[in-house]
Amino acid sequence: MIIFKKKLRYFCLLLCMFYMESGTAQQKIDQCSFQNINLDYPGLEAVKHAVVQHKFDAAATLLLKYYKTKLSINKPDFSNMEAAVDTLGPLSATTRETAEHALRHHFKTQESYGFFDFGQDINWQLWPVKDNEVRWQLHRVKWWLPMALVYRKTKDEKYAKEWIYQFDDWAKKNPLGLSADNDRFAWRPLEVSDRIQSLVPIISIFIQSPNFTPEFLMRVLNSYHQQADYLPNHYAQEGNHRLFEAQRVLFAGGSFPELKNASRWRESGIEVLNAEIKKQVYPDGVQFELSPVYHAASIDIFTKAYRSAQNFGLEHEFPASYKNTIEKMVMAFINITFPNYNQPMFGDSWIRKKEFKLKQFSSWAQLFPENPFIQYFASDAKEGKVPNWLSNASRNAGFYTFRNGWTNASTILILKASPPGEFHAQPDNGTFELWANGRNFTPDAGCFVYSGDAKIMAKRDWFRQTRVHSTLTLDNQNMVITKAQQNKWITSDDLTVLTYTNPSYNQLNHQRTVLFVDQKYFIIIDKAIGSAAGKLGIHYQLKEGSTADYNKEKNTVHTTYADGNNLLVQCFNPKVNLKPEEGKVSYSYGEEIDRPAFVFEKDKESKEDVSTFVSILYPYQGSQVPKISLSENEGNDYKKGTLDLNLSINGRAKSLKVNINP
Repeated sequence: MIIFKKKLRYFCLLLCMFYMESGTAQQKIDQCSFQNINLDYPGLEAVKHAVVQHKFDAAATLLLKYYKTKLSINKPDFSNMEAAVDTLGPLSATTRETAEHALRHHFKTQESYGFFDFGQDINWQLWPVKDNEVRWQLHRVKWWLPMALVYRKTKDEKYAKEWIYQFDDWAKKNPLGLSADNDRFAWRPLEVSDRIQSLVPIISIFIQSPNFTPEFLMRVLNSYHQQADYLPNHYAQEGNHRLFEAQRVLFAGGSFPELKNASRWRESGIEVLNAEIKKQVYPDGVQFELSPVYHAASIDIFTKAYRSAQNFGLEHEFPASYKNTIEKMVMAFINITFPNYNQPMFGDSWIRKKEFKLKQFSSWAQLFPENPFIQYFASDAKEGKVPNWLSNASRNAGFYTFRNGWTNASTILILKASPPGEFHAQPDNGTFELWANGRNFTPDAGCFVYSGDAKIMAKRDWFRQTRVHSTLTLDNQNMVITKAQQNKWITSDDLTVLTYTNPSYNQLNHQRTVLFVDQKYFIIIDKAIGSAAGKLGIHYQLKEGSTADYNKEKNTVHTTYADGNNLLVQCFNPKVNLKPEEGKVSYSYGEEIDRPAFVFEKDKESKEDVSTFVSILYPYQGSQVPKISLSENEGNDYKKGTLDLNLSINGRAKSLKVNINP
């Protein structure tokens, strides 16, 4: 008898796998329908009794009643969603529009491309633009949640009927193993994790529909089990994808504890997150992809996972160091935050609205109610305390902030001189963004797009070029390696100094020194060190709309903003050529804006082991361009790192005497 039961269970397992992988919807409820249900879970006693009696239809009806009761008591759980969901106010126009389009199978898979028609008979393999994100994000089915939200407000059954149809249609047409190509998109672990996350509130809402039948419930639960169970053996090897996937597996295990492998999912998610927070976060609190947007996303992931564990009574599975590291990450984020709540667009970063950032800080502040500085940013400076420090070095990650204050009127320069980054990093060591009196004068390039065919990759590669960042190039080529070594970092009220060296090219190191003088302006000294020969260039990019004025005789470029808030960039080397360049900036995915860009160039011979550029970045008010000159005293020696300089700014003298070497 025992052998027979084992064989029966094995047969049911094979049959269930056949149903799920072939995409054939289970119209008939049988014992296999319950293969993935833990019938010993508290509350499922009546369901188990019916299954034992082979009353499978009755068992499914009882299971549906169980979930309707459970989910009607609890509000839909939106805690794990990437953006906050407003369930109290009126539906937004965007939510309604997305839901209405979804009824006609017009899906917006990537925000920047708009809606595409996927056909009355949905073509889940349609690839209208050969950007991988378009096809990947199709399988995140982001429009299902707007459909659920509209249904929740209106109780119009057309949304429930259509969602049920689309769920079955997706499962039928995208079975695991359909093809290697389809698996690459429909079953990429990140997309699977996105689905199992969003399905939690979606199911919670639609389950109250009379069209949500016991038969459909069994299909949903078995599909959900297959997707969640797929992830622990297919996590991404590294990076934020691995974090997202583990966090969502933990969430799935806690949201559907009635499923057989739910405890394994919870354990797997916690195990991975505990390991990855040690691997992916530097001792200074910066996530190793060196992209501020993904740094913030990683904070969100670790925070949401911890909250999920609290909800499931599992927070003890995270050591104290886990929460301490999250706090350190938030503090590192504060240090690279401008007064408008933006951060530099280093790597694959983009601009998010202040309201979004405030919600992020508010979420983090709930975890750290005793930290006055996090409370300050979460409350938009209404509560907590303004940070009691200014300039900061995140030495491990190579993020350096020069700052004279925390208000809109402050002057702030944030520079990247980092070790090798992961996928979202770029060959850009030395690049920076300069904020002065409410304006970001030198936003970094951004990324435009991620991946796709040759045409898409050419667009991505343009934004990844070293020459479109504010740093040094040799023959306009991309730097070979990003592995900066800090040589000096000292701070004081009248002079803050950073010197780092990066082995940018074969036989050519780039050493950059930044002097923050009197907490007002910046002297930048760039040295190309080594035997490599070629054309050296120091590149700068300005904000769009700055209508830069170029003076090739004086090697100066200045902005001409009508409000009088302006910036002067001047190179003091007599034998350099000032040339305008093509400039673009991408503040959001798939969008680009033309902007001023320029380079100071000179030739370097192989016998010249050190070649030096000396420049100034001088924020000023008004339409009158400052008159600035620089002279070297006898003791000045750039090669040895001994500075002994005299500056004249509108006739006022300033002496600079400092050793910039270690």
